[in-house]
Amino acid sequence: MAAVGVVTFELQIEHAHSLKDKRQVVKSLKDRLRSRFNVAVAEIDHQELWQRGVVAAVTICSDRKTAEEALQRVEDEASNILGPMLIRAEVEWM
Repeated sequence: MAAVGVVTFELQIEHAHSLKDKRQVVKSLKDRLRSRFNVAVAEIDHQELWQRGVVAAVTICSDRKTAEEALQRVEDEASNILGPMLIRAEVEWM
């Protein structure tokens, strides 16, 4: 049976002084995760705040083990990109 997994990243972007600053960080993260891992990525919360953000990446795979491995690679890459800006990462299954 297919497995659908979502990894959600909560961001704190201290250096952002405008929505433009924040969008640069979020867009860079989204573009890199999309191109490198072929996942769907979207900003899903706090769009109006300058220094906060929530980004989610979704994958669908033929089995849960493959999906878990894919989302772990996505989480590792996000952590490398964001460093201390990444407050929390959480995985959910559908």
